[in-house]
Amino acid sequence: MTAGNETAPESSAVIDILLVEDNEADIQLMVEILKEGKIPNDFHVVTDGEAALHYVRKQPPYEYASEPGIIFLDLNLPKKSGHEVLAEIKSDPLLRSIPVVVMSSSEDREDIAAAYGQHANCFITKPADLDEYMKVVNTVRNFWLTTVRLPPK
Repeated sequence: MTAGNETAPESSAVIDILLVEDNEADIQLMVEILKEGKIPNDFHVVTDGEAALHYVRKQPPYEYASEPGIIFLDLNLPKKSGHEVLAEIKSDPLLRSIPVVVMSSSEDREDIAAAYGQHANCFITKPADLDEYMKVVNTVRNFWLTTVRLPPK
């Protein structure tokens, strides 16, 4: 994880990543996998839906937070659900262009449909198997942090 560099060429620009996850094991896996990548990133974690909204809105205690280039969002969160967080982000004209990748253990068709109805950029079901989980996160990292052009800040 590196500090931001506003004058870096686009290929080496730092990407601010916000992970909204309350499971410590999932947080540690994401941190490890993202550290392995070739894309410099600043990685921030919040563990409940209310904190996620405070973070993206730069409300205390996150008034100095940088705008995320991408958000990885779990659905099953304390205080506010991932669905509520997603709906609020995508209904806010100042935040809606931030890509939100839903990563949930849910395979429920209603959760998937609701997430896309709330304008999630994609929905990924977390595999229970550790090796498969790591493959999925690597695929997500490679796609969203190297292939996709994220919106400019």
